[in-house]
Amino acid sequence: MSPKTGAAALFNDEAVEHLRSADDTLRELIDSIGPLDMEARMRGRPTDPYGALLRSIVGQQLSTKAARTIYERLIAIFGDRPPTPQELLDADPEEVRAAGLSRPKVSYLRSLAEHVLSGDLELERLDELSDEDVAREITGVKGLGQWTADMFLIFHLGRPDVLPVGDLGVRRAVERAYGLEIIPRPEDLEALGERWRPYRSLASLYLWRSLANEPV
Repeated sequence: MSPKTGAAALFNDEAVEHLRSADDTLRELIDSIGPLDMEARMRGRPTDPYGALLRSIVGQQLSTKAARTIYERLIAIFGDRPPTPQELLDADPEEVRAAGLSRPKVSYLRSLAEHVLSGDLELERLDELSDEDVAREITGVKGLGQWTADMFLIFHLGRPDVLPVGDLGVRRAVERAYGLEIIPRPEDLEALGERWRPYRSLASLYLWRSLANEPV
């Protein structure tokens, strides 16, 4: 059996036990939810870095269901597979937009394709970089911010200590689980998450799961 890669590698006994012992509230959440089937969670997702970023752009500010529907419409244009960067640039932007994408998102997809083709974004070497350097490379593309970088680090590269403080789902889950009166600010979530190091990615996965609303 091949070793687990990407997000599937994040769920392991050591990480779970660390989170359970570090935080009573998170322990209750973990015990209530039980083991996470990350391999099932990742099934059907793009396994290449370009496809992963393309799907992340589609999913920005959308519900999981809406993002999945639009993504399926998008790849249907290209024979039910993610388009190559050149195919995307050659396609009529209005045809791409007809899949349900906004004009800004179409421009973000095209910017990603341009950066890949020009070599400004070397996707195949991202796994060799630190989390901070990966984020710096990704956010150099128009429309790709820290949220997209965090999703790529967690779901594609399987980095264990990423806390997406800008993700509304994680912040809403913390509000509910910890009985807060308001959704925590990113800096407050950052402070709370210090106790989860070095497994903040798994903590985030459990928080998303508690809402049954994981990002695409």
